[in-house]
Amino acid sequence: MTVGRRAALFWGRLRRKIVKEPLPPENIAGGWALGVFVGCAIPFGMQLVIAIPLALMLRVSRLGATVGTFITNPATIFVIYPAQTFIVNKLLFGGSLTYTKLMETEWTWHAIRRLGVEVVASFFLGGFLLAIILTPIAYFTVKRLVVVHRARAEKKKKAAAA
Repeated sequence: MTVGRRAALFWGRLRRKIVKEPLPPENIAGGWALGVFVGCAIPFGMQLVIAIPLALMLRVSRLGATVGTFITNPATIFVIYPAQTFIVNKLLFGGSLTYTKLMETEWTWHAIRRLGVEVVASFFLGGFLLAIILTPIAYFTVKRLVVVHRARAEKKKKAAAA
């Protein structure tokens, strides 16, 4: 089985789990939005510790909150973290950092602290900026996916009963 086929099967199974959760569409979308927000704003490694209790307290989708945090994962942090840090550094601090230097950074706490307060501030502010942009996109995309799927399922159910 090819990698593309495996990816398609994975996303198909995930989509079915999303739309079949026994929650209102707003709660499912809220869980995903929460997960994406935490995934962007909180550094890798602490995300699930924050997202799951928040999902329980807010009564939103735990699956969405969990999987939504994976927007930053071991494969994507090497692109997302330097980009968010670089952009905020250019906007707020006049851009003393180069993108090349950030791409070469190890992205461990020790390495980030060694680069200085400006980089740490750029990193966290960049994460919040990315979260502010991606959270509503995640919410409305997932909500639409659930509503459309459920409407189609209801239509099929009525057609089969007729």
